[in-house]
Amino acid sequence: MSQQNHNSRPQEEEIDLREELEKYSKHWPWFVLGVLICVFIAFAYLRVTTPSYHTIASIIIKDEESKSPSSEMAAFADLGLLGGMGTNSIENEIGILKSKRMMTSVVKALNLNITYYDDDAIKSSELYRDSPYFVQVLKPDEKKLSEFSSEGANQFLLTNVSEEGFELVNKETGEVFKGKFGQPLEIPFADIIVVENSDFIPLEEGVPNVGLRFSNIEPVVLKYREKLQLNLTDKNSSLIELGMDDEVKAKAQDILNQLIFEYNREAIEDKNLVARNTADFIDERLQIINQELDSVETGKENFKEANRLTDIEAEAEMFIENASDYNKREQEIATQLELANTMIDYLKSGSQSDLLPANLGIEEQSVNASIEEYNNLVLERNRILAGSTEKNPVVVRLNSQIDQIRDNVLHSFERLRANLRVSQQELERQGSVINSKISAVPAKERQYRGIERQQNIKESLYLFLLQKREENSLSLAVTAPKAKIVDRAYSSVAPVSPKPKIILLAALILGLLIPFLVIYLKNLLSNTVKSREDMEKVTKEIPIVGEIPSVARKENEMILHNDRSVLAEAFRILHTNLQYLIVNTAEKERGNTIFVTSTVKGEGKTLVSFNLALTLANTNKKVLIIGADLRNPQLQRFEEDARLYNGVSDYLANDDLRLGDLIRQSKHHKNLNLLPSGNIPPNPSELWRRTKTGEMFKELEAMYDYIIVDTAPSLVVTDTFLINKWADITLYVVRAGYTEKKLLNFAADAKNDGKLHDVSFVLNDVKWANFGYGNKYGYAYGEEKKSFLQKLRNKAAFW
Repeated sequence: MSQQNHNSRPQEEEIDLREELEKYSKHWPWFVLGVLICVFIAFAYLRVTTPSYHTIASIIIKDEESKSPSSEMAAFADLGLLGGMGTNSIENEIGILKSKRMMTSVVKALNLNITYYDDDAIKSSELYRDSPYFVQVLKPDEKKLSEFSSEGANQFLLTNVSEEGFELVNKETGEVFKGKFGQPLEIPFADIIVVENSDFIPLEEGVPNVGLRFSNIEPVVLKYREKLQLNLTDKNSSLIELGMDDEVKAKAQDILNQLIFEYNREAIEDKNLVARNTADFIDERLQIINQELDSVETGKENFKEANRLTDIEAEAEMFIENASDYNKREQEIATQLELANTMIDYLKSGSQSDLLPANLGIEEQSVNASIEEYNNLVLERNRILAGSTEKNPVVVRLNSQIDQIRDNVLHSFERLRANLRVSQQELERQGSVINSKISAVPAKERQYRGIERQQNIKESLYLFLLQKREENSLSLAVTAPKAKIVDRAYSSVAPVSPKPKIILLAALILGLLIPFLVIYLKNLLSNTVKSREDMEKVTKEIPIVGEIPSVARKENEMILHNDRSVLAEAFRILHTNLQYLIVNTAEKERGNTIFVTSTVKGEGKTLVSFNLALTLANTNKKVLIIGADLRNPQLQRFEEDARLYNGVSDYLANDDLRLGDLIRQSKHHKNLNLLPSGNIPPNPSELWRRTKTGEMFKELEAMYDYIIVDTAPSLVVTDTFLINKWADITLYVVRAGYTEKKLLNFAADAKNDGKLHDVSFVLNDVKWANFGYGNKYGYAYGEEKKSFLQKLRNKAAFW
C-alpha cells in the first residue's frame, strides 16, 4: 500500500502543475493582447529613441626612467621605509584623466555648453558640426543663466536669416533679438557672436531653423564625466582605453581627442616647470659670478699696473709646471664646493614646495638622483592638489615623502661639502710643499698667482653655468608628450543602445508577464469562489451536480422551449445529474420535492429554481414551483403577476383557504404551475412550524411529479432549516465571484449537523473561462463559432 502511495505522488504533482497552467491558459486572449501592446510600444520606442554609439580611443602613459638611488636612499629602501614612493602611478593618471578640472577644460575648449538642434524635425536631433551657424559666448553670466535654465528660458530659435542679419527668438518668452553675423549681440545672460559655418553643406530641404540651448558649464561637465569610461587593458601595462556612449559620434570623438590633448598639455607644463625653475636659478648665479669675475679681473689689472709687471710667470715656469696638477684639482674642488654651498643656502632659505635646480654638474650621482626624485614628488603633489585639497590622504603622504627626501638632499650636500673641504685641505697641504720650493719667487709673484687662481675659478664656473643654461634651454624646447596616442577616437558602426532584439525580447516577456501577474494577484487576493475546482478544494463531501454559465445583461436569463443555448444545456445536465441523486424514484408513489437554497441573498436561487422547473416541464412532467422565501419573494422576476396573488403565507395562516385555489398556471409553459409566496407575514418562522406545512407538501407531492421550492437564504434566517425535512434533494446554490470560499464550510456544517440533508452544490454565474472544467472540454451546443475579437470582448466582459 505504501509503495502504491509512493508511486502516485509524482502523478499528483504533475496534475497540480497542469491545473496551475490551465488557470492561465484559459485567459490566453489577454496574453495575446498584452504581447501585442508591449511589442507595439517597443516598436514605437525604437522609432522615437535616438540611437547611441560607442566611441573608443587608447593611449599609453610613458613611464619615467628610474635613476639609480643614492647610497643613503638605497639604505632606506632596503629597510622598507620608502615603499610606494613611485611618482608615475597609473591609478593616479586615470584619476587625473577623469578629474572635473580636466573635463571642464574640454567643455570650454569645445563649447559643449551650447547645443544646436534642428527645430523643424519631428524628432529633434543634435546638429553639432552640421549646424549652419555657430555661437561664440563672450561674457557669460552663469548666475543669470541658471535662473533662465530653471524657467526654461535658455532655449532660442535662430530664424529669419538674410544677408542683413538674423533673429534670435526666445522659445519660452517669445522675446526677439535682432543681430548680424560676426557682430556682438547682447542677450539676457551673455554677449554672443553668431558666425556662419563655412563647412556646412545645405541639404535638399534647405537650411533648417536652428535651435540653440545654452547650459551652465557645471552640469555639462558632470554629464560627460559620468559618460566617460576609463579602463586599464591589463594590470601590468600602462595602456588606457577611453570610451564614451553618445548620440552624436563626432561629439564623442572630439571629447576624447580633446581630453588626451588637455592631459598632454598639462603634463608638458609640469615638466617644463622644473626646467624654467632651473633656468631662473642659473641666470641668477650667472649674474653673481659675472660680477665676481669682473672684480677679480679688475684687481689683477690694477696689481699689474701698480707693480709694473709684464710676464712674471716666465720666472717660475718650472715651479708652475710642477704645481699645475694640484692647481687643476684645486679648481675643480673649489667649483664643487661653491655649488655645494650655493645649494645648501638654497635648500635652507627656499620653500619646501619649490623645485630644486637639476643638472648643475654636481659630480656626486647620488645627490643628483635625490634632486630628481624630490622634483618628481613635488610635481606629482602639485598635480593632485589642482583637483583636491591639502587633506587628501595622497597629498599628505606625498608631503611626508617630500620632507623626508628634502632632508636627505640637505644632509647629502652637507656631507659632500665636508668631504670637499677635507680634499681641499689635503691639496693645500700638498701645495704648501710646492710653495716652499718656490719661496725664492718674489712676494709679488705669489700675490699675483693668488689673484690669477681666483680668476680661473670664477671663469670656469661662469663657463660651466653657460653650458648648463644651453642644455636646459634645449630640454625645454624638446619636451615630449606624456601620453602616446595608440588609436585616435573612433565610433562603432552599429548603435549600442537601444538594442532592437533586447527591447523586443523584453517587450515579449513583459507582455506575457503583466497578464500573468495580474491573474496571479487576482487569484491570490480573491476570496470568492470562481470555479468548481475552488469548491472541491474547500469541501469534498458535498457533490457538485451542475454549473450554470454567466448570462450577459442583454441576454435572456430564462430558457425557452427547444432552447439550444449554453444555459439550457447546463440545466439539462443538472436534470440528468439529479436523476442519479433521487433515491427510490421508481418506487415512490408521490412526486419528488427539490429544495433550492443558498447561503446569502443574491446567489441566484430563484434563477436556478425557475429554469430547473422549466427544464423538467419540457420533459412532459407536471412541475410546480413554490415561492418559499416568505420574507423576500423573487418569483415576480419571471412571473410578473406572482406578487399580486395569495400564496403560501396566506395558506398557512388561513385555514379556510384551499391549496388548489392558490395555484396558478405559468405563462411560460403548460406543464408548469406556480404557487406564489403570498403576502409577506410578520412571523414566517412561526408559520413554517405549523403542522399544516407537512400537509401542504404531502398534498402537492400527490398532485405533481416535481415540486421545486425556492427557499430563503440559510445563513440569514432559519426558515429553510425548519422545512428541509420535507425535501428529497437540497440544491445549495453558490454564485461564482460572489460567494466567499469560507461560506462553503457553512453548507458542510449544516449537512453534518443534520440541518440539511441530501445536499448538492449548484455553481451559478460561472464565467466562460471557468465553465466546464476551465472551458477545456466545454462547448456551446449548436452555437455559432465566435471570432477572435468576439472572444476577446467576451473575455473583457467576464474579467
